[in-house]
Amino acid sequence: MTAPDTPVPDTPAPDLYDPGLQPERTELAWRRTALAIAVGSLLSLRVFPLVLPTGAEGWGLVPGVLGVGTAAMLWIAARRRQRRTTAVLTARAGGPLPGGGLPLVLTVFATGFGLVALALVAVTLLTR
Repeated sequence: MTAPDTPVPDTPAPDLYDPGLQPERTELAWRRTALAIAVGSLLSLRVFPLVLPTGAEGWGLVPGVLGVGTAAMLWIAARRRQRRTTAVLTARAGGPLPGGGLPLVLTVFATGFGLVALALVAVTLLTR
């Protein structure tokens, strides 16, 4: 809200890009997420084959391998997303800002990984 005697400009500000580091901070948050997924996936590669019944140890490798691959994909996609966002905000490139594809991939992965882990725990408990 402006004071009554404060003039309101007729034209918008020429520079809409905040020179702060928000896109970089967002990319770093995505990198931390990818790193956490990679560490969790590597741990699952170590733990799941040990707790599964004999003959099913190979299935314990599936979530870990998929998780490491997803972490690598998130790392690369986050970097591309940050570059695209910065280019659009600084008007070096036209077009819309990146959409919600990356959060959707993360949501699908987390849900799938959780369901696979739950199934592996159930198999372990039922076969003991």
